[in-house]
Amino acid sequence: MTIGWLQIIVVLAIIILVFGTKRLRTLGSDIGKALKGFKKEIKEDNDSDRNS
Repeated sequence: MTIGWLQIIVVLAIIILVFGTKRLRTLGSDIGKALKGFKKEIKEDNDSDRNS
């Protein structure tokens, strides 16, 4: 069983109705900042391993 476009659209609509667009926008930026910080820490960890 595959997920079609209609099911994805319905799920997204429900999420928007439950959380609201403003809360989703802040959630998206928070996730983006977390991923950016995670990538930075991984890069720093790899750089310190190479220098040792």
